[in-house]
Amino acid sequence: MKLQVLLAVTAISLVACANRPESIRASHVSHEKFTHLDCAALTVKMASTRADLDKFSKMQDTKANGDAFGVFLLGIPFSKLSGDHEGDVARLKGEVEAIETAQVKGQCTAESKTTKSS
Repeated sequence: MKLQVLLAVTAISLVACANRPESIRASHVSHEKFTHLDCAALTVKMASTRADLDKFSKMQDTKANGDAFGVFLLGIPFSKLSGDHEGDVARLKGEVEAIETAQVKGQCTAESKTTKSS
């Protein structure tokens, strides 16, 4: 009976752990948010957004590692006490997708990053 309770608590704790960044789905972000930008500005925005995504992904990985450690030692996922960055990662993934779509719709190519076709 004690083993069943221990297994149930462990299973519940694992479900509550922070997700790894690669398993977080992108939120929907409309490409219309970026259509006013020309190709050069879209390139700069993409670099900035990818840098932010990388930063928040690393922070989310740290939370997931902490949860694994906390569940192993105490049976408690630490991110449930301090929060995680899943929402930020999802939003930034959505922004990357939206910027990519805006670049395609703006006919941005590697050769013409400074002009935007209408």
